[in-house]
Amino acid sequence: MIEVDSDLLGAQLQATLNAVPAHAWYGGPSGGLTFVNERCANYLGLPKDHPLRFGADTGAAWDSHIRLLHPDDQEETRRRWSACLGTKRPGEMSFRLRDADGNYRWFLTRVEPFRVNDATVLYWIGINLEQEGLTKTLRNSEEELRQVLDLAPQVVGVLGPRRERLYANRVALTYYGVSLDEWRQRSLRVEVHPDDLDRVNASVDRSLSHADAFELEMRLRKGDGTWRWFLVRYNPLRDDQGQVIRWYLACTDIDDRRKTEVRLQQENVALREEVDKTSMFEEIVGSAPALTALLSRVAKVASSDSTVLITGETGTGKELVARAIHRRSRRAARAFVAVNCAAIPRDLIVSELFGHEKGAFTGAVQQRLGRFELADGGSIFLDEVGELSADTQVALLRVLQEREFERVGGRDRIRVDVRVIAATNRDLSGAVTAGTFRQDLFYRLNVFPLEIPPLRERQEDIPILVEYFIARYARKAGKTFRCVAKRTLDALASYPWPGNIRELQNVIERSVIASDTHEFTVDESWLSTTSKADSRFGLFGTVAAHEKAIVEDALRASGGRVFGPSGAAVRLGVPRSTLESKIRALKIDKSRFRPGKSNNS
Repeated sequence: MIEVDSDLLGAQLQATLNAVPAHAWYGGPSGGLTFVNERCANYLGLPKDHPLRFGADTGAAWDSHIRLLHPDDQEETRRRWSACLGTKRPGEMSFRLRDADGNYRWFLTRVEPFRVNDATVLYWIGINLEQEGLTKTLRNSEEELRQVLDLAPQVVGVLGPRRERLYANRVALTYYGVSLDEWRQRSLRVEVHPDDLDRVNASVDRSLSHADAFELEMRLRKGDGTWRWFLVRYNPLRDDQGQVIRWYLACTDIDDRRKTEVRLQQENVALREEVDKTSMFEEIVGSAPALTALLSRVAKVASSDSTVLITGETGTGKELVARAIHRRSRRAARAFVAVNCAAIPRDLIVSELFGHEKGAFTGAVQQRLGRFELADGGSIFLDEVGELSADTQVALLRVLQEREFERVGGRDRIRVDVRVIAATNRDLSGAVTAGTFRQDLFYRLNVFPLEIPPLRERQEDIPILVEYFIARYARKAGKTFRCVAKRTLDALASYPWPGNIRELQNVIERSVIASDTHEFTVDESWLSTTSKADSRFGLFGTVAAHEKAIVEDALRASGGRVFGPSGAAVRLGVPRSTLESKIRALKIDKSRFRPGKSNNS
């Protein structure tokens, strides 16, 4: 074995190399540096006692000193130097070498193998010639390029062919909240949202292997820990041989667009759910005085942003009135989001109304926008609002007061501009007295009350509604009816319709399906069956005198009070609005039953 230090690199050779007016260096057969001359050592800032100044083999790997080069030049230099070692042939390369002060200058390097008689490489000699003009020109160009990139309103990064990080512009470093050196040490795992990481890694690996330009959307972590959506475009830069030497990344912020898309998608889902639910009827049909008076009030309140509370029996068309208010308002171009508070389990209603973050509870596999967020700028219809739990009432009150809320599992306050239209068939004032509904929430909801009259109080509209529903369902069934049997029309007009419009709609639809002649008829047994089904109210299906006696007995027992825990409505098991309508229809003077009044009739 040849002793490199004593035999081949003696004092005379070292003195000769030190006299060379260039950077000269010496490497072992495997390429690892074993000596640098004084000019090179001083440029690099090596200590006076550094082993490389004296020709000592440090045992360093052949590519360990490449880290002294500019990050942008390391990969190309490693490739060319590896080719020289593999072929045992001379070669040359250009790179920027860092000096003792951390500055870079351009050098052209020529490497030559020194062989013994059997062609074995004994060592490598390299000469680095500084390219001062090139250094200055390229340095100026580089500075100009970096200034341009720093002014670009995008997150920009430069990667080597193996995805090693080389450079990031000022916008990127500001967004991530790190220095350039810190950014170079980071990885995608730190910056990309965990839900996107596998997808991003798979796309990047696949596309980089083919060296083709590509783009994909991902969420990137900001320095404050929040996430924003970006469209990231990867573009390769190739050398003369077609080899990729750089990857340029341009990241465009699309967070607002992405959130809008998600919002619209979920909003469309919500609207589709509403469309899929068969409405009671497509338009408000009728001309009875009670209905005309209601529509007059709807027209007045629609143009304002006031909260509306719609009361009325089940099946009277509360949602239809709510939609009419929305269509006539300045919010008509935005979403109308309907929520049936009684149809959603109590432990899910808060999440349904206000949304939740991923992981907020078991089954919350992703973030979901709540109905209030979907209705931002539009109207939200809270049907059966009287069924809300105490906790949900508090949350709803906060939205009405402060116009903001937090998603379940979230900490950020979300502000919304939503008009609230609520509806109930319960006696909310009685619920307040009973302590089951918050008084402050009731006052917030009851800004502009609308009471929808039951169908029995607008009997003159029944023939019009019958005609409307027959036309609607006959068209769907592909049938034609020339007339309505007089007996059927009389039966429909005299029936009290405890289920209101919805019950009438169902009876007509059922009859259209069952009819097989051109004369429309209804099986009257269906009406009596329906009446029995609703006999729990104790009001309908009896003669008027019996009805009046029942109501008066309840008023007498309650001291003339209609609502409240001891009111007549509770005793009879009916909503306050229903009882008030019946009292008016039967012409009962409820004040006669108050304490101190004579109860003789």
